[in-house]
Amino acid sequence: MIKLLLADDEGIVLESLQRIVAKNFGDTCEVRTAKTGRAVIEVAEEFRPDIAMMDIQMPGINGIEAIEEIKTFCPRTCFIIMSAYDTFDYAKKAMSLGVMDFITKPANTSRIVSVLEKAMEEVRRQQRRWEKSLEYKEKLEAVVPIIESGMIYSILFQDNYSGDTERFRELLDIPGDYGMILVIEVGDAIENRKMTNVVGMSVKAQKFYDEFRQIVKEFFPATVGPVMTNKIVVYVPAAAPEKEYNERVKIIEKTDNMIQKLISRIELQFRAGVGSIRPVDDIYPSYQEACLALKKAEGTVMHINDLVAAQDVEENYPMETENAMYAALKRGDVSKTLEEAAQFFDWMQKNYASCLDDVRLKVLELVMYAERIAFYEGGMSYHFRDRTNYLATVTGFTTMDQLQSWFVDYMKAAAEIIHAKASEKYSDIVANARDYIGNNFQKDVSLDEVSRVANVSPYYFSKVFKEETGETFVEYLTGLRMEHAKNLLREKEKSIKQICVESGYSDPNYFSRIFKKTVGVTPSEYREG
Repeated sequence: MIKLLLADDEGIVLESLQRIVAKNFGDTCEVRTAKTGRAVIEVAEEFRPDIAMMDIQMPGINGIEAIEEIKTFCPRTCFIIMSAYDTFDYAKKAMSLGVMDFITKPANTSRIVSVLEKAMEEVRRQQRRWEKSLEYKEKLEAVVPIIESGMIYSILFQDNYSGDTERFRELLDIPGDYGMILVIEVGDAIENRKMTNVVGMSVKAQKFYDEFRQIVKEFFPATVGPVMTNKIVVYVPAAAPEKEYNERVKIIEKTDNMIQKLISRIELQFRAGVGSIRPVDDIYPSYQEACLALKKAEGTVMHINDLVAAQDVEENYPMETENAMYAALKRGDVSKTLEEAAQFFDWMQKNYASCLDDVRLKVLELVMYAERIAFYEGGMSYHFRDRTNYLATVTGFTTMDQLQSWFVDYMKAAAEIIHAKASEKYSDIVANARDYIGNNFQKDVSLDEVSRVANVSPYYFSKVFKEETGETFVEYLTGLRMEHAKNLLREKEKSIKQICVESGYSDPNYFSRIFKKTVGVTPSEYREG
């Protein structure tokens, strides 16, 4: 039903308009009336009309002023102006307010009905658009938790940043280049720093998960992951890394308030571990920190920096630089590894240039841990006596420059091993795929078929193939087929239909379309040219 508000200071005009509406629109309209500008505003605030037809000249507040006020609380109302004053100034002001039409008094019935029909159609169109918008939002609300879970999985199952995580951030419109991880644990009770009924929580979570998400999002603009046994991983974006003590305190207080509300509303026990704020391309360590903080937590909230402080780490120790160096190493990012290694050594040079023995030990510690990572991440071979000369070599250095050179060389070597292993793995997959495609492009070759030959999933194959070749599977296959077709067309011995089949296509029309799209001309034009 359309809500229609009629406003005019003349009672006879209102009665006439009501008769016209009743006769032409029957019970499809609910009608209210007003005789003054103030009254029309008051009625509109309570009635919320879809259409308002009003006179300009009314006692007190005029029609234009009333429209301006009504639009502040009823922005979707469709306005129609009626006036005996057909002046440019009124029309100009009315148009600036988005008034749909202007009726000059006296107006005949057909004109009034025509304008009302036009307004009603506009209202119905807006209502349909609004309903579709609501339907879209409802569907989006249903799928957002799935997308958010996908982003959390992309963080957990990859020790470093990937394009997958970036695509999830785009889909969810997540701001900032930094973020932190919260790991929230739930149980019936806390006993000896451990939650009870861990297994049962995965069942109970089906009932409280929606409310849990809602409460978390009241405190943080968070991406909430799925329930994994009795833990839920939450990603919180940040504009920049926390540098001030007060910023960390605010995060802890907000997390604690969130935990208390979860306990109160859901009537289970909750606690949280909070990781440090890190660049989004190196967020996995924040998850590891959150898990460690949760493990060590004695109360409801533990921040990793409080745990580090409790462990009495030296003030100004470049922990972030060390973590960033090893994160880059795990990715096989040689230049970033060297950049962070140089920064770390600069810190030692600045603070401990006179403590050569301590620097020797630290350099050995960093390099040996880097080689351990290279062994697990990059397939570095290990032999018991591989490091026989390490201690003697480092002990023999008498200057910081010698130590720095040795340190950087070995960090670079570890990173290059990981990088080479990843490249080798990609190259093997792509090489096998290219061989198979080259031998079978004349057949109906599919992505699934080639992925099976490469012994990887279609999703992973598509990602690796694009990174290695710069083309998608379909683009590469099409390019190969087109080159083969061009060779046959230049020989002019076979018909276009035969060339179509020998190039891997069964439909000549489709072959011609693809050829023209790729080459720029049809097969016939190419042969003639």
